[in-house]
Amino acid sequence: MSEIVGIRFKQCGKIYDFEVDGAEVEKGDLVVVESELGLNIGTVIEGRHREEDPGNKRKKIIRKATEEDLLQREENKKLEAEAKTFCLERIMARGLPMKLICTEATLDRKRIIFYFTADKRIDFRELVKDLASRFKTRIEMRQIGVRDGARMIGSLGICGREVCCKRFLITFEPVSIKMAKKQELVLNTGKLSGVCGRLMCCLGYEYSETLQKDTMLLEEESLSVPDEREEEIAVVSNNALLPTEEPPAQSQLGKRPAAEAGQTALQPEKQEEKKEKRKKWRPKRRRKKFPPKTVPGK
Repeated sequence: MSEIVGIRFKQCGKIYDFEVDGAEVEKGDLVVVESELGLNIGTVIEGRHREEDPGNKRKKIIRKATEEDLLQREENKKLEAEAKTFCLERIMARGLPMKLICTEATLDRKRIIFYFTADKRIDFRELVKDLASRFKTRIEMRQIGVRDGARMIGSLGICGREVCCKRFLITFEPVSIKMAKKQELVLNTGKLSGVCGRLMCCLGYEYSETLQKDTMLLEEESLSVPDEREEEIAVVSNNALLPTEEPPAQSQLGKRPAAEAGQTALQPEKQEEKKEKRKKWRPKRRRKKFPPKTVPGK
């Protein structure tokens, strides 16, 4: 079984497994590996461990990073800055509805990758021709989401600290407005949105904490509820100390109690009073008396 290590290329990027292949590397070392994009320098995050599935084919570590590799990476940063400025000029010249986020060049300069965001698909074939004729290398355009763009650029959040996706978040969990309602927050998108324009990621793990507290409270309430038998015993013991009174006589079926009968007896008197008041305020209209009709000739 081969030994593998976990390598990360960016600060909060994913961890990829590479085969050691006899190289003496430890956790925290810089190594040169061949990824899907080309030669890159990565950092060993996870130490050596045996591979569980030997059938998987892993790429191997080429060597530990030397001073020449580090100098080459610094020179590539100048190339990346030049490529970004030239790409922005061509985007403005061609009027493409896209936002360039950053550029990345491989260690051997065989490929330059341009990351951008856009609301829809864009035909950038002419732009790729302009970039390829200028830098004489392979050009790759990658469209990413607004959250990934905020992670690459970095910024300060509403809390005054660096955004979570730039510091420690590796994956983006789904965030909904239901989480804000559960925490009884003001449903104002301006206050709940981050620099990316989406709901803040911190609503997610604060929502999980509230759920844990609710479950704990429910468990405590279920444990604190007394048994019904204990309540009955307590009531009987209290009644035994009080002076006994004769229970009220129950009314027979089909008959009303005396209190209700008294209320019904008072109802016709109240109705008569209401009628008299209406007569005072609304007197009867007197009919007009017309003289009898006389037939002519009689």
